[in-house]
Amino acid sequence: MRVCATPPFSAEAIDPADTSRAESARWRAHDLLRVLRLPRTHEEPEWVRAAFARAPWAVVRRARGADGFVAVGVRGAERDQRFGTWLHHQDIESFCSPEELIHRQPQAGRSTLPPFVALALLRDMPSALRDVTWGPTGSTGFELATGLPTLSATSDLDLLIRLPERCEPALIHALANTLAHAATRANTRVDAQVETPAGGVALAELAAEKPRVLVRANDGPRFLADPWQPS
Repeated sequence: MRVCATPPFSAEAIDPADTSRAESARWRAHDLLRVLRLPRTHEEPEWVRAAFARAPWAVVRRARGADGFVAVGVRGAERDQRFGTWLHHQDIESFCSPEELIHRQPQAGRSTLPPFVALALLRDMPSALRDVTWGPTGSTGFELATGLPTLSATSDLDLLIRLPERCEPALIHALANTLAHAATRANTRVDAQVETPAGGVALAELAAEKPRVLVRANDGPRFLADPWQPS
């Protein structure tokens, strides 16, 4: 996030026994929340209120919070307009996960945009994706959830792939090859983040078989040799 609000709770209010694993939370990173009320903060940029009026949605981000609060990001109309803030659970009306968006259709006249073309290819072609849980995130997921035109012809397709259990390297390579094939056919870029027990890891880093990978967890990023090894 370019700007983040001060948490509406003290550090002492965070349960030290809480794990940072994405699977343990009621709402997980990249889930989209339909919001009833967005509390004002003195750090919020000027564009936030207009963006929220246009689309009362927020994206769950990775950060540890006190009981009853979830860290979210608000999207503006411009690429650099991102604001990190906090919601109380009572201010959330409904939510949808990335995997729930796979079969949603774009608004009329939008399906020819490259990210939507790539998503349709990945959804319909036989591939390693059939063996995992996955879905669109980023601008693609936001547009499918809200119906608000968000993508452009130069947008990438961002995906989340859930791999809660260790898998063979062959599956990682098969997934990477599948995404590369769809990206070439759709003339766009396809990036995927793999959700592991330790947090989110770029599929490209796993496919490169690096000795350590950057893991994005709720309590901050770290380099780990094995994101499936219990901490």
